[in-house]
Parts: sequence; structure tokens; C-alpha cells
Amino acid sequence: MNLLKSLATISGLTLVSRILAFARDMLIARIFGAGMANDAYIIATRLPNLLRRLFAEGAFSQAFVPIFGEYKKQRGHEETQLLVDHVTTMLALILFAVTLIGIIAAPILVYIGAPGFVHDAEKFDLTTQMLRITSPYIFFISLVAVAAGILNTYNKFWVPAFAPILLNICLVGGALWLAPCFDQPIMGLAWAWFIAGFVQLAFQIPFLKKIGMLPSFRFSWKDEGMRRVIRQMGPAVFGVSIAQISLIINTVIASFFVVGSVSWLYYADRLMEFPSGVLGAALGTILLPSLSKCNAGNDSAEYSKLLDWGLRLTIMLAVPSALALGMISVPLLSTLFQRGAFSATDVLMTSHALIGYSVGLIGLILVKILAPGFYARQDIRTPVKIGIVTLIATQLMNVLFIYGLHLQHAGLALSIGLGACFNSAVLFYFLRKNDIYQPEPGWAMYFTKIGLAVAALGVTLWFGMGSEQSWLTGSGWARIGRLTALVTGGVFVYFAVLAVLGFRPRDFSRRAIS
Repeated sequence: MNLLKSLATISGLTLVSRILAFARDMLIARIFGAGMANDAYIIATRLPNLLRRLFAEGAFSQAFVPIFGEYKKQRGHEETQLLVDHVTTMLALILFAVTLIGIIAAPILVYIGAPGFVHDAEKFDLTTQMLRITSPYIFFISLVAVAAGILNTYNKFWVPAFAPILLNICLVGGALWLAPCFDQPIMGLAWAWFIAGFVQLAFQIPFLKKIGMLPSFRFSWKDEGMRRVIRQMGPAVFGVSIAQISLIINTVIASFFVVGSVSWLYYADRLMEFPSGVLGAALGTILLPSLSKCNAGNDSAEYSKLLDWGLRLTIMLAVPSALALGMISVPLLSTLFQRGAFSATDVLMTSHALIGYSVGLIGLILVKILAPGFYARQDIRTPVKIGIVTLIATQLMNVLFIYGLHLQHAGLALSIGLGACFNSAVLFYFLRKNDIYQPEPGWAMYFTKIGLAVAALGVTLWFGMGSEQSWLTGSGWARIGRLTALVTGGVFVYFAVLAVLGFRPRDFSRRAIS
């Protein structure tokens, strides 16, 4: 299987999912704006989502996939199936307990996650009610992560990549049809999250059955592989999910700011996650199983080449994305969200956060490429140490940006971005120091060509977007037309310059490790 084609498949499906997510967010922004109900909804869904990213897609995937890949390559089907059964059963039992805690202790969790809500009884109670409904999502979606790890190792990348599309369909349906059924309409969205978790899990079951890896309820503490997964999971939380831990801390801080701060950060984060998901998550998804197979086969040369391939693609696509997000933040936000209850002021406030995120977009994506370089080798200690230092540095920057420079919510976004850059830089340093990664020849010329193309992109966007005020006062369809032309023109100029400089798609073709 060609990894570039796999990347295109995953990125394409992720792109569809992100477009649906934007449609969902545009709909929610139009109906609920950036006020009390939406702030409550964001907190009620962010806490389960954070747990999903920390324990399911973060710690679990990075701990399970390398060990599962080792079993698949070096042991028979029976032992591999036994590992899947024991790990899935163990995780399901833990998740059931976590779900119960989320339902019973919802008021405490809201107090911890958004202490600023305590002073507004209505907002606090609404957030608590929704959190009790969304808590089971962590159970369903974590089992989805188990299925995704198995399917990705079997190179069935498109199935897990399609599952988030179902989430966004459920949420759009919730906003349109469930919300009007409740006295407090935002409650319909909470129930849509519950439904989406079940639907995503049900979708992947037939594909697991087809490859003979559908888990059954079996559990044994004596299983060596399961115990290894458990040992890896705890530390992996810090190594992979530093940005998410910083995000929830920032949410706590933002809950003390003016009403709307939580929502402004949320919408900026949604835009930032577009390139991060389409590129970073997609590359990380296909790299981890391939790197794990290289490690199991002791092929260090191919291991290094895979990392080099991932880094080149990241630089080529992440650098222009970061520049574009920062430069055309107002055109993007006004076109996507400025309607109904979402005002021009909300656009400007959200753009400040988006610019802060864009500074660190490259780092946020590189972490998803570099961290698997350690986890595929089952090295947990190094990323954990780096992650802890990054978390501390991020919070020190929060103090500086908020209390020293008075940047408020924009400072929170900037600290996460710069923290990710620091994290990726140190990960890269240790990959080189430990001789895990050896750069292929030609990087200096590669950077020069990318720099020229990015400069051309910047000039195109600068002259093409006009004044910010014209975007804030323009009509909806006029903004859509202008943004489409601006983005299309920018993409054309960037890749046209790369083509003139000798870049060809076949240069990035690479076969998957069987």
C-alpha cells in the first residue's frame, strides 16, 4: 500500500469531516452565538473530549498500537486475538467506572473544569445537566479508538477516518431536529453526542469481524501484553497530550474572563484543528503502525526514512497553513461564523486567539509526527519528561501573557502554540541525539524552495484580502465568494511555485510496511 495514497485517503475523509464540523459550528454559532448556553455546552463536551484524547486516542493508542504491531508481526493470530480481548475488556471496565463517575460527580467536575461558572447558578446547573448526558461518550469513543488501532495496523485506514463524519452528521441533526424538542434547546446537542458515540462504535464492528479481530469479553491480569499496555498508558498521557492538558487549564482560566471568552477560544481552536487534523493526525495515524513494524523488524534505516518523509510533508503543508490562518483570520471567521447571534465583535475577539494558535501550528503538527518516533520504539520516558517541562513552560507563558502583557484569551492561545513549538523542538533534538533519526540529504535546498513558495503565498494573501472592515460589513454570499477566490488563488500560487521549483507528487510516494 502506498503511504501517500493512504495519507490522501485519510486526509480526504478528514477534510470531509472538518467541513461538516464547520457546518455544525456555523449552525451552532448562528443559533446559540457565544453566550451562556454555548459556554456551558463547550465545557460539557470538552471534558469528555479531553478524556477521549488523553486516554483513548492519546495514551491508549500510543501504548497499544506498537505492542499490537509487535504481536501481529512476531506472534500468531491466536496470541494477537487474546491480547485484543484482554486489553479491550480491561479498558471497557475502566471506562464504565469513569462514565459512572462522570454522571455522579458532574457538579464537582464542572467546578474543577470551569470554576468561574460557580458565580452563575443557571450556567453551572446547565453545564452539569449536559455533562451527565455527554459522559457516556467517553465509553463509546474509547472503544472506537481500540477498533481504530487494530484497523490501522491492518492498513484499513479509511474506516477509522470515516467515523468522525458520523459524529458531525449526528451533531448537525441534533442542532436541527433534537434541539427544538427541549425547553433548553442546547440540551439536544448533548443528546446528539451520546448518540454519536454509539453510532461510531457500531459502524466499525463489521470491519473488525471481517479481519477476524472482533474482541470478546475475556480478562486476565496475567496477560503479558496487556500488562505492558497498562504500564505504557499512564506516562503516555503526558507525552502525547500536553496541548490538551494545557487546553483544559486554559479553559479554567478563561472561565474567569468576560462572557464569550470560552467560546472565542473554542472557535479559534476549531479552525486551528482543521490543518492539524487533516495533516498532523492523518500522518500520525499512518506513521505509527509503519514505524512499529520497522521497530519490530529492527529496520532502523527504514525507520529514519519514514520520519524524514513525514517531516518533509509536514513542512511543505504546515508552514503555508500557519501563515494563512494568521493572515486571513478575520476573512475566515467572518465568512464561517458571522451571522445570527455571532457578531463582528465575536469575530475580532476570536481572530486574536486564532492568530495566537497559528504561531504554534507547525509545532502542534510536528508533535504528532515526532512523538510516534519514540512511542513506536516503546520509549515512554523521553516524551514524558519533555511533556512535563513543556506543560510548566506553557503555564509560565500564561502568567507572562495574561498578567504581564494583558493579552487575556489571546495570550492563552499563544502560550499553547509556543509550548507546542518548544515540545516539538526538544523531541526533534532527542531523536537526533539518540541516532533514531538521520536527515536525508537536501534539506537546505528544500527549505529554500519552501521559503520562496511561502513568500509568494503571503504576497498573494496580503493583496487579495483587502481591509478587515470590508469583511465584517460585507454580505454573507459576498464573503463566501471572496474567501473562495482568496483561498483558491493562494493554493494555486503556492503549489505553482513549488512545481516551477521542481516539486512533484511522485517524489513523496512511499510504500507501507507489511
